[in-house]
Amino acid sequence: MPRYLTALLAAAVLATLSIAAQGVEISIGDPYARAVPPGQPNSAVFMSLENRSGADQALVAAESGVSEVVELHTHVAEGGMMRMRRIEKIELPAGQSVTLQPGGLHVMLIGLKQPLDVGDVVDVTLIFEGGTRLPVQAPVRRIEMRHMQH
Repeated sequence: MPRYLTALLAAAVLATLSIAAQGVEISIGDPYARAVPPGQPNSAVFMSLENRSGADQALVAAESGVSEVVELHTHVAEGGMMRMRRIEKIELPAGQSVTLQPGGLHVMLIGLKQPLDVGDVVDVTLIFEGGTRLPVQAPVRRIEMRHMQH
């Protein structure tokens, strides 16, 4: 294939991706990942997701190169204890914001391939219903765990 056709094809693919991402109309606010000491196998990523469109959306998956597995999780009260549970998707109602935060909804990084130190940046790709992918850079922060009251 001639070089100019290859470049044209690449440009067309990039244009399609940006249009798809704009079509989702999700605004990402304050993304960050939890700093973990060496040997700690898991971490989590938090952020706010604002659905600026007139249609309901859902976050259905995420990917990151820093861990073996990436899952969507929530915390549920079970027998007086807060336990993490994997969920299939995070609903994003039209015109509303959903906050992923410690003790609530979050993107779980399981089987870390490297330590996450304060100052590092974790690349995460969010995947929405319909297949739209949105790259996010989450700076690593130290998060103090607070005991939750019931």
